[in-house]
Order: sequence, then structure tokens, then C-alpha cells
Amino acid sequence: MSLFLGKIHYWLYNKIVSYELIEKEIIKWASEKGLNLEDLIRSTYAEFGAPLDNRPLEDIIDTSNIHGWLQNKINNAELRQAALITNILNRDKSFKEELMEVFKEQGIVAAKKYNGHSPDTPETMYNFLSDVLLEGMPCDRVSDILDNNDHEFIWVTTMCLHKPYWEKVGGDVKNFYDLRDVWIKYFVQSLNPKFNYERAADGVQKIKRV
Repeated sequence: MSLFLGKIHYWLYNKIVSYELIEKEIIKWASEKGLNLEDLIRSTYAEFGAPLDNRPLEDIIDTSNIHGWLQNKINNAELRQAALITNILNRDKSFKEELMEVFKEQGIVAAKKYNGHSPDTPETMYNFLSDVLLEGMPCDRVSDILDNNDHEFIWVTTMCLHKPYWEKVGGDVKNFYDLRDVWIKYFVQSLNPKFNYERAADGVQKIKRV
């Protein structure tokens, strides 16, 4: 890969930062609940690295290994969030409903960053979603488009990149998808309430007009 930073590197970096914002909000929620996560946070930072904190990419990236550096930061962000959520749900499974509210609010927050820009087709909405949703590296190409028309955009994820992270920390990747589906739903609806998102049991996903 090139030793020079390009648009795609900033694009991916911003997706990682957006993912980390959810982690921070989960920690904030847990603190307000009185859950003691300090030891967990210290141990995950020691094992998987600390969040990037939205520092300028050019100040922190290893330009001799751009691809490897970005992949490592994805790995770390995924593992920290999986460990955090798994630990919380191991304490009390009922916390999942409250975590869903955290993801809902973060979906809305992510949509607000577009400053009122409103996608007017299912495909455009999908492109907006792809610009913020962390789904591996661009070269992973995990999504296949099944249909694209003025009424709906349909795609399927051909492989799950997230399960290995959750398995590594002893978690259930179903929790990841349940929470992320809420995030996507409210991201889409906040950008344009004329559209809705749904995911079927077989993994087929749709953005369609309401």
C-alpha cells in the first residue's frame, strides 16, 4: 500500500472513530448506573490498546504500514467493545434494553453529523450508511447487492467479520447484531423518516421506503 495518506484512509479512520464513540457512551452510561468498570477498562486498554480519541490521523498513523495500522485499530476497537458489552451483560442480561437505548441515541447522533443532508433514494441511503458503518477493511468486500430500485436497496453480508472478536472475549455475536440493528434503524430514520431499515433472520438487509 502507498506510503501516502489518501481519502480512503481518512474515510476508514473516521469509521473507526465513530465506532469508538459508541464505546465511550457505553462507558458513560455504565458510570451513571454505578457499574464499576475501571478494572475492565484498564485491562482492555492494556490488551487491545486505548481509543484513538479522534486525534489527527496524520499525527498518529504508521505511514510505513498504513494498511496494517488501520487493521490493527479496527481489531482493537471491535475487541474493546465486545469485551465491554459482554462484561455488562454477564452482570445482568436486562441491561441489554438500556444498551439498545445507547445505540439508538448514537445512531441519531451519527445522522446529525450530516447537517441536514437527506438521502432521497434507497441506494443513496445505503451509501451514507456505508460511510459510517464499520465493516472491516475496504478490501474485505463482505457485502453483495441483491437488488437496487427506487423502492428498496437489498444486500447480504457474505461473511461475518465480527464473530471472531466476540468469541475471543467469550461473548455472543448475536448481541452485536441486535444492538447494531438498532443503531442502523435510527441512523436511517433520522436521516430521512421516509426510509426504514430491516434485517431478516437469513442476514438479508433492506433499506426501503416506508
